[in-house]
Amino acid sequence: MTDLPEGVERRAFDGRQRLATRGPPVYGEPTDEEWRLWDAGRSKLAAMIESGLDTGLDGGETVLYLGAASGTTVSHVADFAGPTYAVEFAPRPVRDLVGVAEDRPNLFPLLKDARKPETYAHVVEADVDAIVQDVATRGQARVAVENRRFLREDGRLLAAIKARSEDVTRDPDDVFEDALADLREGYEVLETARLEPYHDDHLGVVARPE
Repeated sequence: MTDLPEGVERRAFDGRQRLATRGPPVYGEPTDEEWRLWDAGRSKLAAMIESGLDTGLDGGETVLYLGAASGTTVSHVADFAGPTYAVEFAPRPVRDLVGVAEDRPNLFPLLKDARKPETYAHVVEADVDAIVQDVATRGQARVAVENRRFLREDGRLLAAIKARSEDVTRDPDDVFEDALADLREGYEVLETARLEPYHDDHLGVVARPE
C-alpha cells in the first residue's frame, strides 16, 4: 500500500478504511472527530493515491494546484501541505475557494488561467515541491509543460488527464498516449494509472521535470 503523506490517514467511514485529512469541513463531508473524509470519488488526487501511485508527497510541501475549482481537493491538500497556491479561472468557484481559504491561512486562491502562467509568476514562489493538476481543458499536457517553470528540479507533477476534455470522439487510450507524448517535452513520466472505478476515462500521471 502506498505510503501516505504526514497529515493523511486512513479512518473508518461507512465501515471501510478511507482516506482522511485533518481540518475544518468544507463541503458537507463526513467527519470523525477532527478528521474529514477525503473521498476518492470526488478527488482525482485521492483517486491517484488509492490507485497505488507514488505521489512523492510527505506532507509540508509547497504546492501549486492548477484547476482548483471550488476547493474540494485543494482544501484537503492544504490540510497536510505547506503554502498551497490554488489557480482557478472561473470567478464563481473562486468565490467558494476564497471561503475555504478563510479557515486555511496557507491556502492562496488565484483567479488566473493555468494556460497563462506568466500572469501569476509574480505571486507563486519558484521551486515548488509539487504541481497538482486537474484542469478540464483541451491541451492539458501543454498546461503542465508551461507551468514546469515553477517546479523544483526534483519536484513532482501529479496530473489527472481527462480524455473527454481533449476529444470526446477518440478512444481514451489514444488520447492518453498523445498527452503523454506532449508531457515528455518537459517531463520524465514516472508512473501512470487509470483512475477507474473512481473517475471514468481519466489517467493519473506522476512525472518530474527533465
